[in-house]
Amino acid sequence: MKRHIFATAAILLASFATARAETVLNIGMAAADIGQIDPHRATTTQDKPVVSWIFNGLVRFKPGSASLETLEPDLATSWDKSADGKTWIFHLRSGVKFHGDWGEMTAEDVVYSLKRAADGKTSAFAPDYAVVESIEAVDPVTVKIVLKKPIPALLGLVANYHGGNIVSKKAAEALGADFRTKPVGTGPFQIVEYKSNESLTLISNPNYFRGKPKIDKIVYRFIPADASRDLAFSSGELDIVYGRQDQRWVERFSKEPGTVVEVVKPSELATLYLNEGMKPLDDKRVRQAIAYAIDRPQIAGFKGAATAVPAVSVVPTGYLGTDEKAKLFPNDIAKAKALLTEAGYPNGVAIKVIQTSLPTMLNSMQIVQSQLKKAGIDLQFEVVDHQSFHSQIRKDLSGAVYYSAARFPVADVYLRQFFHSDSIVGKPTAVTNFSHCAVADAEIDAAAIEGDAAKQKELWKTAQAKIIEDVCAVPLFEQLQVWARKTTVDYGYTFEGAIHLGPVITEATTKK
Repeated sequence: MKRHIFATAAILLASFATARAETVLNIGMAAADIGQIDPHRATTTQDKPVVSWIFNGLVRFKPGSASLETLEPDLATSWDKSADGKTWIFHLRSGVKFHGDWGEMTAEDVVYSLKRAADGKTSAFAPDYAVVESIEAVDPVTVKIVLKKPIPALLGLVANYHGGNIVSKKAAEALGADFRTKPVGTGPFQIVEYKSNESLTLISNPNYFRGKPKIDKIVYRFIPADASRDLAFSSGELDIVYGRQDQRWVERFSKEPGTVVEVVKPSELATLYLNEGMKPLDDKRVRQAIAYAIDRPQIAGFKGAATAVPAVSVVPTGYLGTDEKAKLFPNDIAKAKALLTEAGYPNGVAIKVIQTSLPTMLNSMQIVQSQLKKAGIDLQFEVVDHQSFHSQIRKDLSGAVYYSAARFPVADVYLRQFFHSDSIVGKPTAVTNFSHCAVADAEIDAAAIEGDAAKQKELWKTAQAKIIEDVCAVPLFEQLQVWARKTTVDYGYTFEGAIHLGPVITEATTKK
C-alpha cells in the first residue's frame, strides 16, 4: 500500500515538474555580437530577427510572408485614407501593454515612435519619413498622419519593419543610451539579458495581446564561425540556425535526420557600390571596367543554384517597379582592360576596400576580387569585424562597398536609400548611398508622387537605367535566405518569406 502511495506521488511530482519545465528555443546566428536592437537604428542582419520578436507596427507582414499583398492589422485594427491619399487615420487596439511595467500603449506612443523614426538623430530610416507633414494623436486610440504628397507605400512606413516599429515613449526617454540593448515594445517576447559577444535572452510576454507565447524563453546565440555554428546545430545545442547561403550547406543539412532546411524570400541583392568621390573611381571608365570584369552568372554558380541567382537590376527581383530586363554590362575582360588603358591605367589599378569578416560576405567578395584581377583591377581588402565594417563604410572610408540588402519591396525605397543624393554617406540625411550617386534624383522624386501606376513604373525604370549607365554600382547576385530548424520546432505558419531576415517567433510557435 505504501509502495503504491509513494509511486503515485512520484508520478504526480514528475508530472508537476514536467508541466513547469521551461520551453527554451535556442537559435544560432552568424555574428560575433548584436549591432543593436533599438528598432529605429537596427540595420544589420543579426539585429532584424530579434526586433521582429520584440515589436509591433500599426500593420504587420503576415508571419511567413514578405508580400505587400498580405499586410494585415497589428496595433491598428483598421485605417482610412482620404481621396487624395495624403491623410490617413489609424484606429488603435485598446488595452495593449508594453513589456514590464511601462504601461499601456496609446496614440501618444505611436506619435512619438513615428516622429522618432523620422528624426535623423534617432533613426537610421529618417529619409523614408521626409514625406510626412504631421503626425498627431486625435485621441488615445486614434492617430492621424498627413503627408506632403501621396507615396507608393505608406503602409510600409507603419508596418512592423524598420521605422514602423512602435516603442514605449516613457521607456525610450528614461533609458536613453541603454535603449540600444534594452528596448521596450509590445511584442510576444521581451529582453531580459544581454551578454556581449555571447547571447541575448528573451522571455515570453505574458500580456501579449494575441495571447501568451507557447515558447517560454529564447536564447539567441552569437556564433560567427560556420563550423562551430553547424556543430552546435547538429549536436542538438541549437533548435534553429542561420544557414550558410551556399549549395553544399543546403544539400548537407537537408540530409540530416530531424532537420528542415528552408530557403526563403525576399532575396538579398548583393551589390558592389563604387565610390565616385574617390580616385580612381571618379573616372567613369574605371567604373565601367569593373562592370565589364564581373561575371554575374559565375558568382551565382559558386554560391549555388539552390540559394542564388544572377542580379537583374540595381533593384531586387520582385519589387514593385523593378526593371527585370535592365541592360546590365556583360562580362568582357578585353573591354575592361581597354577601358583601364584609356583611363591612364595600362598596368592596372588598385582600390582600397573595407570588407567585413562575416564569412558569407567575405567569401562572395573574394570571388569578385578574383574576377577583377583578370582585368588588372586589384581590390585591396582591409578585413574588419562586421560591426566595424558598418561603422567605417558609413564614414566614407571605402573605395568600393560590397553590401547585401533586402528592403520593403517597392522600388522607391531601394532607389531612395541607395541611389538618391539625399542618402549619400556623410550627409545629415545619409542612409546607404555609398557610391555618391546622384544621376536619378529627378526620376526617383517624380515616381514617388506619380498617381498613374504605369507612369510611375516607367519613371522607376528610367532611374534604374541611368544608375546602371553611370555605373554607380554593379549588381552581382540575389541571395535567398537559408535557415534550418529541428523538426521539433513548429513556427505556427508556413515559412516562405522573411522580410525581417529570419523566422518570426510568434505566440503560436511551439517546440516539442
